[in-house]
Amino acid sequence: MGFLDFFTGKKKCPICGTRGAKEIKGRIHCPNPTCSYFSKMLGKSDAVPARASITFSQPADVPDGSVAIQYRNFRGVEKTFVGEAASARRSQNHITVKVAPQGTRIALARDRILNLNEVEAALPQRLAPGQDRPTRQEVQVLNYHTKCRSTSRLYESIRAKYPNW
Repeated sequence: MGFLDFFTGKKKCPICGTRGAKEIKGRIHCPNPTCSYFSKMLGKSDAVPARASITFSQPADVPDGSVAIQYRNFRGVEKTFVGEAASARRSQNHITVKVAPQGTRIALARDRILNLNEVEAALPQRLAPGQDRPTRQEVQVLNYHTKCRSTSRLYESIRAKYPNW
């Protein structure tokens, strides 16, 4: 905080952290146009405020091969991400997925995903129904050759048993 910010009432925005936010009559006004607390009186007049969460009005808004993930972050703000269903993976208590528009991979906590059943149904299946899981040694060989982008006879025979691994 600046030296005179105490007198002007300016402080950091609790959502985006931008300096220059003011609290007027119990409401927060932020100069950042992408913040949900954006106020035209503090920011640029031609800027459009961002919505706190993006919602889809129709299923047609989500492209084929994608999944809409409704998520509540640690601040309590609900967001909707559109991700590639084929890139989704479960990693312990998180689901990682490549999201639009840039294709960056993000990790989302499973207990904060609001539509977890839909997201887990969209996850690609690594094993066919009724198929046994690979042994530890088979998993080790599969992971090694996948990571190193190499191959061997053993890897090819295990890959034939588990093509989606």
